[in-house]
Amino acid sequence: MRKIHSNLLYNFSMQIPTHLHPFFQEYEPEKMAAAEYANLIIQRTLEFGTWDDIHWLFELYGGRRIRLFLRTYGQRLLQPVTFNYWRRLLGLRTWKVSPLPTAKGELWNR
Repeated sequence: MRKIHSNLLYNFSMQIPTHLHPFFQEYEPEKMAAAEYANLIIQRTLEFGTWDDIHWLFELYGGRRIRLFLRTYGQRLLQPVTFNYWRRLLGLRTWKVSPLPTAKGELWNR
């Protein structure tokens, strides 16, 4: 079943695949709602998922929602190499720059 939420489509009938459950150890993946945990699911799948997982992610949220995540939260929530990879692959030219230092140790070396 697909449902519109904030002008975006989610496929609520899809569950997080069991092989991705280790990336959500502090949660109960079988109870995670696609809309409520969208940013977390997108972040961890882009960071740690295989190509099959990425395909599943695009089926669940669609390219528009994943690009929105990258523009809004990608630089802050993804490792720099992961963010740059997906930014380039999906052709993002603009994104929200994180107000917080992102490089390892940058905050403490000021």
